[in-house]
Amino acid sequence: MSKLFDAVDALLASRAVLPPPEERKRLRQAHALTVDEVASALKVRRATVTNWEAGKTEPRPPERDAYARLLDGLAQLYPAPANSPAPAEIPAAGTVPAPAEATPVPETFTSVPAPTEARTLSTGQASEAAVMTATENTQTPAPAPVTAAPAAATRPARTTRPSTSRRPGAKKAAPASTPAPGTEPRFENGPLAVVDVEDGKVMAYCTGGLVLDVPAKSIPALVEWTLTGAKLGAPKLSGPGRPADPLIVLTEAACERYGLPVALTAEEKDAGRIPEGHKVIKQLTRAEWKLTKRGFGPWARIYRPAKGSERQCVQLCIPSWNALDSRFWGGAAQLPPAELARVLGVYASRVMTPRGSTAVTGLELMTALHPPTHAVRDEETGVLRQSETKMPGSLGKDPVDCAPCEAPDGHPLLADLPSFHVRGPSEKLFEEAYEWARPMTDAECTLRYLVGLDVNMAFAAGANGLNVGLGEPTHVKNPVFDPKLPGSWLVDLSHVDLSRVKVSKEWVELDGSLLPSPFTPKGDRPTGPAWYATPTVAYAAELGYDVAPTEAYVRYDNGRYLDGWYQRLRDAYLATMADLGVDADLSPENFLAAMDGYKDRDPELAIVVSAIKATVKGGLGKLRERPRGEGWRPGERWRALERPTWRPDIRAAVISRTRINLHRKIVKHASFTGQYPIAILSDCVVYASNGPSPLDFLPYRDGRPLPGGFKLGINPGLVKHEGTQTVLWGEEVREKFNAPTLNLARSIKDGTVTDEDNGE
Repeated sequence: MSKLFDAVDALLASRAVLPPPEERKRLRQAHALTVDEVASALKVRRATVTNWEAGKTEPRPPERDAYARLLDGLAQLYPAPANSPAPAEIPAAGTVPAPAEATPVPETFTSVPAPTEARTLSTGQASEAAVMTATENTQTPAPAPVTAAPAAATRPARTTRPSTSRRPGAKKAAPASTPAPGTEPRFENGPLAVVDVEDGKVMAYCTGGLVLDVPAKSIPALVEWTLTGAKLGAPKLSGPGRPADPLIVLTEAACERYGLPVALTAEEKDAGRIPEGHKVIKQLTRAEWKLTKRGFGPWARIYRPAKGSERQCVQLCIPSWNALDSRFWGGAAQLPPAELARVLGVYASRVMTPRGSTAVTGLELMTALHPPTHAVRDEETGVLRQSETKMPGSLGKDPVDCAPCEAPDGHPLLADLPSFHVRGPSEKLFEEAYEWARPMTDAECTLRYLVGLDVNMAFAAGANGLNVGLGEPTHVKNPVFDPKLPGSWLVDLSHVDLSRVKVSKEWVELDGSLLPSPFTPKGDRPTGPAWYATPTVAYAAELGYDVAPTEAYVRYDNGRYLDGWYQRLRDAYLATMADLGVDADLSPENFLAAMDGYKDRDPELAIVVSAIKATVKGGLGKLRERPRGEGWRPGERWRALERPTWRPDIRAAVISRTRINLHRKIVKHASFTGQYPIAILSDCVVYASNGPSPLDFLPYRDGRPLPGGFKLGINPGLVKHEGTQTVLWGEEVREKFNAPTLNLARSIKDGTVTDEDNGE
């Protein structure tokens, strides 16, 4: 009888009800689980889980009932949004689903351009108008295109006023066309507002062309209004995460109105804040508002202690205090309020609401996508609180020490070293981007042009799919190298000869003297044992050489922590470039034509592209942030070390993989064409060519690139044209500076070479 019962149980399990494929993926991502983690738990291949989530295949027993149990548990933790359709039951493989009734198509609204005026609504009117405006979920990976035409209300606004700026010489501001505010009612007016003063009235310019009257007469009142009446903010980016705090940007006129200086003094710039005794800070203190340890600076965070899971926090941004650094935000700080709201709104909807500099935002995005803990409800009080349990796939809430070889100079782990001691490669992990150049050969000097290629979002591409450590390092002696195990390895790679390497698993002969070493940033061949990140050592083995580490610091707790971060930034970059007329599916010729002058088509969106790129590099740089002032002395801890996101090992792994990715393409190109690079600077590589275009030397055949080589395109990891100069120019500037190895990649874009470029 028991066998019969077992057989019946098996039949029941084989028909376990599963949610639709898209819901399976949502539930996994809501709990910050990777595909690898689910596959490992269910004892299946990674591709199997991917196919289940894509609806290509259905799980079979015994995995089906286990998968159903997992999804059922996740569904209880993360119920589907109230406005989403009910999940359809997916039958087991081999069954025929019943025909479904036709689903009515929801009504849509088309916005009507109004180039000369913006909507101006009171706080009470804003809610009604927002219902009539087309909306977009800010968590959507690929947002709808943003056009240069301004958006307007889908119904006549009750009151309107010309959107002008008080800035001298500023053009008349038109409402910006940004993704519409989020669907959550509490955030219906979007993630941020630019507050300005016009004709004595305080106005808040939101995304989508919405303009609100601001009743607040002081900074404390402005913070209170932002949280209670403005309906600003953005939904959380992951299930266990928190919604984004609203952002208020203060123009110069708004600073004057609220008693803040228009610009910081030299002393205040050095301190990064206004003095503690400033009258505005006293106002905040009397109103029981608090500031973070960084005080009231260009990016001020004003809050009250959270009650349960409810945060009361507003972020202030003051462009005239250099909050929007021109190196990354171009001329955003000089834009009129409506245009600035558009630029920051597009960035907020596609990346996240800025939390500080682009570097700070890049780091915050990692945490927002992989929160260290999740909220749990107290059974007795019913109040939500943060769990002490680390979320799978996150870095946790507590910082961990790096390995001694990964520590930068001055780190407390190195306090016992004499101050005059300089660590060499066998003591210090030194994974950095390329800065390499060589003299041109006689044959190259007979060619006419030097052509630069630039890798799109190179460091983002290096992070994609990379397995990184999530926890503390473990020290091991004489380990067997494992290319899947993230860590730092002490190994001698001086025997790797680039004159004979494996390319696509076949041995090829190359001119090794014309190639940079893949193991050092300067391209020099190693002379003995040195510390390397896992991708560097794995590449040595890929080239066909044995590797035998003598020591390592490995991380057994690991995962693809940066995958979601990469995908979010990739989608933001591709969507914004598509709005500028550069699509991902263009032919090589059309791609080069589309890239020509793309920034001039919409200078505001070009600013967003620049900020997205800076978010990638800055976020990775923050993983090994060094002390800045703070009265720090070598051997003492500094503020950044207290963050769980202070992880120099992750930064090293990304840079290592980025450099290796570029070298792999260079070797593939050399083996097929016999062409070698003249210079490399980070993600830019220069070749000599008979023609001025990349198509004059890249081996395309019938529109198809060399597999594994350089490919023109806008996707991260593909290349674009950086610039072209003549070979004569290159020889002249090297002769002028008496530097046969002057790095021409540094100035290939515009041909300008300075003493600083020459290292003088």
